[in-house]
Amino acid sequence: MRPNEITMTREDAHYQPLIEAALNARQNAHAPYSRYAVGAAALTREGAIFAGCNVENASYGLSICAERNAIFQAVAAGARHIQMVLVVTEDGGSPCGACRQVIQEFADDPASLMVLMMNAQGEITARALSELLPYPFALER
Repeated sequence: MRPNEITMTREDAHYQPLIEAALNARQNAHAPYSRYAVGAAALTREGAIFAGCNVENASYGLSICAERNAIFQAVAAGARHIQMVLVVTEDGGSPCGACRQVIQEFADDPASLMVLMMNAQGEITARALSELLPYPFALER
């Protein structure tokens, strides 16, 4: 285990609606090229949950990750404040750099926004977004 890393099991988690949303979304993943199905769920400040799955394309650059899919659905519904993201993969993989940057865009506080990563066995690792993306890109506003 790494410093500041939190681990738990699915049974220990208090985030069952988030877990179920991500698991259900993963069932719909379209991953014929990588064979790496991903489901994600984003929890908004208001308590709404938005889920997404990865959707691959033969022109790989046109694919979208599950995390961005979930967040973009939240934004399309009017949400702008993401509080937590849960990602489900076979091996408990972490969001890619592009997804980390998108999560950052909608995080009120990157140090308190937790990214939960769950594997197929139900084991969950949680890390603060600020640990996953210590030097985000930012423009002056």
